Amino acid sequence: MATERTLSIIKPDATNRNLTGKINAKFEDAGLRIVAQKRIKLSMEQAGKFYEVHAARPFYGELCEFMASAPVVVQVLEGEGAIAKNREVMGATNPKDAAAGTIRAEFALSVGENSVHGSDAPETAAQEIAFFFSGLELVG
Repeated sequence: MATERTLSIIKPDATNRNLTGKINAKFEDAGLRIVAQKRIKLSMEQAGKFYEVHAARPFYGELCEFMASAPVVVQVLEGEGAIAKNREVMGATNPKDAAAGTIRAEFALSVGENSVHGSDAPETAAQEIAFFFSGLELVG
């Protein structure tokens, strides 16, 4: 399996509860390295642009409001099969369906407030990483 990079976002519901360290420990324990990281506050416009792929869906407005409601931690994770590994560590979107020990099983409040975001494919990862980070910020 090849070394990959993927975007991870620790969402407002998790940053509000000071879970950044606990979530990062789960990534690192799974063999992923954090090669870039920053805490930011998205505007509604930035959240809308990042999630524009969902613009036609009924939850789009609510998602953008949520993501702009408090700081988030955006980061780039690197490792063997990082995209699949990150998604495994995050768990199912619905915390009720997430496997025990995953981030969402332990920390998510609901389907909407599910603590983390992760890229779903290499192409998406490249686009999402470029949205938040310049090449100079990727220091792995």
